[in-house]
Amino acid sequence: MSKEMDFFIFLMEGYAANRDISVKDILSQLDELGLTEFVISMFERYHCEAIENAYDDIDQLIMERKQGVR
Repeated sequence: MSKEMDFFIFLMEGYAANRDISVKDILSQLDELGLTEFVISMFERYHCEAIENAYDDIDQLIMERKQGVR
C-alpha cells in the first residue's frame, strides 16, 4: 500500500471520529461528490499540517461541491 493510501485511511478514520460519522458514510459522500481522488491527491499538503486543517478543508470541499462551486 502506498504512503498516500495509508495516510488517506488514517485521515478518513480521524475525520469520521472527529465529525461523529461513520467512515462508510464519509467515503460514500466523497465518492458521490467526486472528491475521493482529489482528497488522496492532497497528501503532500495534508500530511505536513495540523490534521484539523485537513478536516476543515474536507468540510469546505464538501460544502462547495454541494453548492456547485467546484
